Amino acid sequence: MTLPLEGLRVIDLTQVMLGPSCTQTLGDFGADIVKVERPGAGDLSRVGVFAAAGNENPVFSALNRNKRSIVIDLSSAEGRVVIRDLIRDADVIVSNFRPGVMERLELGYDDLSAINPRIIWAAGSGFGRSGPYAHKGGQDILGQAYSGVMKRRADPGHPIAIYATPIADYTAGQHLVQGILLAVLQRERTGVGQVVDVSLLNSMLALQMQEATARLTIDEELNWALMPLTGCFPTLDAEIVVIGAFKPNPLADICAALGLPDLSLDERFSTLASLRENRTEIREILARRFAQQTTQHWLTALETEDVLCGPVLDLAQALQNVQTIHNGMILEFVDNDGRSVRTIAPPITLSAVAPSVRHAPPRLGEHTTEVLHELGYTSSAIAGLRARNVVN
Repeated sequence: MTLPLEGLRVIDLTQVMLGPSCTQTLGDFGADIVKVERPGAGDLSRVGVFAAAGNENPVFSALNRNKRSIVIDLSSAEGRVVIRDLIRDADVIVSNFRPGVMERLELGYDDLSAINPRIIWAAGSGFGRSGPYAHKGGQDILGQAYSGVMKRRADPGHPIAIYATPIADYTAGQHLVQGILLAVLQRERTGVGQVVDVSLLNSMLALQMQEATARLTIDEELNWALMPLTGCFPTLDAEIVVIGAFKPNPLADICAALGLPDLSLDERFSTLASLRENRTEIREILARRFAQQTTQHWLTALETEDVLCGPVLDLAQALQNVQTIHNGMILEFVDNDGRSVRTIAPPITLSAVAPSVRHAPPRLGEHTTEVLHELGYTSSAIAGLRARNVVN
C-alpha cells in the first residue's frame, strides 16, 4: 500500500507539541521524518511530567511515532554542515524555535534555499516571525491568554481558568500541516519552495472566527454556551448536556421529553429574547427535573423527541466508548523494547489507504548512523563526528 506522502522527506527540528504534532501527522501518512535532536536530553518532552523517560514517556510517545531520531550539535559548525547535507535532498524543514534562532544558526530560509531551491521552510512560533511580540517565547497557555480564549467561559460568573488540554499547540500544529501541504502543491507547479509561517496566536484567533466576526462587525458577544436552552445538567447519577437549538420550538420538545407542561407557552419563555432574559429561571426549572432521573433515562427521552444531547464523559470513559472503539481511534503498536503502546490514532480517515506505524517512537539518536550512511558518510567519517561530539 502506497501512502500519500511517501517520498517526502521532512527534517524535523521541533520539540514538545506544536511541531511534533505536525510532523507526526505527515509521518503517519508516509513522509520520512528525520527528527534532529540536541545532544544529551533530546526533545524536551522526553523528560519531565511523568517518571518514565525517553521514548517510554507517554508525552513523547504520543507525538513521535513514524520518526527517525538523529542527534546533531547545532551549536557547532560541523553540526550545521551535517544539517545542510540533510537539506540538499530534503523537501521540508520544520522548526519551532523562537523567531531568529534558525537565522542565527545559518539555517534560515535564505541560507537553505541557496542550497536547495525546492525546500519548504516551515516554522511554528508563539506570535509570528515579526512584530512587537516576535521575540517572546511561545507556549500553549500564552496562546490561550493572548487570543482571548482564556477569558471565554461558558458562564461569565465562572472564574477565568486555563483550558486543560493544549488546544493552541495542536491547532497550530495542524495548521502547519495544512501550510506545508499547500506549499508542496504549489511547488509541483513552480518547482520552488517557500516559507510557511504559523503561530499560536493566529491559530487561536482563527478558532474564534465566528465570535471575532460578531465582535468586529456588530460589536456584540457571541457565546454558544450561553444559549438559554443549552447547558450541562446534573442527573440522578451523572451529568447530561443538552443543546436546545436548531429546531422551530426546542423548548416544547425538551418539555415533552421531560414530562413538563409546554413552557414555550409561558410568556417568560415564549421568545428567544424572553428566554435570554429569563435564562436563569428556565435553567433552574430544567435542572430540578433532570436531577430526578438517571442520565440514560433522559438520553432515551430526549432522543425520542430528536433533541441533541449526550452524556458528559471523562477521558477514561471516552476512550472506552463504543463509538471511539468503532472509529478505530485507539492505536496500538509495539515499541523498541517489545512493550505495547496504546495511543490515539490519526483522526483522518482516507478510503483508499490507512496510516501505519512504520517506526515506534525512537530512542534518542537511534538512527544517526543509518541516516548519515544514506547521505553518503562513511563509517570512519561518522566515527570521527561521534568522537568530536558533533553527532551521537
